[in-house]
Amino acid sequence: MGEVFSQMGSGQEDENKSILPSDSALGSKAASYSSINSSKSFCSCVPCEGALGASFVTCPTCQGSGEIPQELEKQLVALIPYGDQRLKPRHTKLFVFLAVLISLLTSSFIIFFLFPRSIIVHPAGLNSSTVAFDNSDINLNITNVLNITNSNYYPITVTQLTVEVLHLSLVVGQVSNSLLLHMGPLASEQIFYEVASRILDENTYKICTWLEIKVHHMLLHIQGTLTYSYLSRSEQVVFQNYQYVDCRGNTSMPHLLTSHPP
Repeated sequence: MGEVFSQMGSGQEDENKSILPSDSALGSKAASYSSINSSKSFCSCVPCEGALGASFVTCPTCQGSGEIPQELEKQLVALIPYGDQRLKPRHTKLFVFLAVLISLLTSSFIIFFLFPRSIIVHPAGLNSSTVAFDNSDINLNITNVLNITNSNYYPITVTQLTVEVLHLSLVVGQVSNSLLLHMGPLASEQIFYEVASRILDENTYKICTWLEIKVHHMLLHIQGTLTYSYLSRSEQVVFQNYQYVDCRGNTSMPHLLTSHPP
């Protein structure tokens, strides 16, 4: 009977030896598992033990249940599941469409408001005239009115006005004035300019001085250039006009800026 119990005890010890691995085997498996995890740049959730004196940090992929060597902290790669919602943002097409639409609308508004439009210069005619006669000359001083309309959505500055007066294709007077007229967006202004002319034509002198002639008008050709600046740019607009002047007496005919109905 004692032999039977001894045989059973020895057989049970053999089974325990075959089922439970030794400590050295566990250590080698843990070392190989740790090397595999280090090569894949993530750590195990089982608390790992290191050499004495080595510093360890909490493993970020194990929710605080494991540790890795501190020198491997910056070599970890976060693994996100393919089905994670962060990889599939919602309304992506809508956001892209809205971004493109807002960009197009902004660009269209900028182009619409900053697109340069023409400056309208309209000669309003004679405001006043003064006539003086010499032996064979006619000294004529005329004051004309110039209407200026800014069709842009930004202000402009009128800087210079140059005017020539021609009679029978000859320049009889000219003037050049430096101005500093600021005009707001979609605004209109009037400019009064005076030109002194001297006419030497004999036939015109007779028309203006003979009392037998009841109509004392002479035709003048007005042409000029208006210089203005906007948005750090400078441009010029040319205008011209024909007008009759009574050279017999002094006349004053003011011309006011006509208002346009809204």
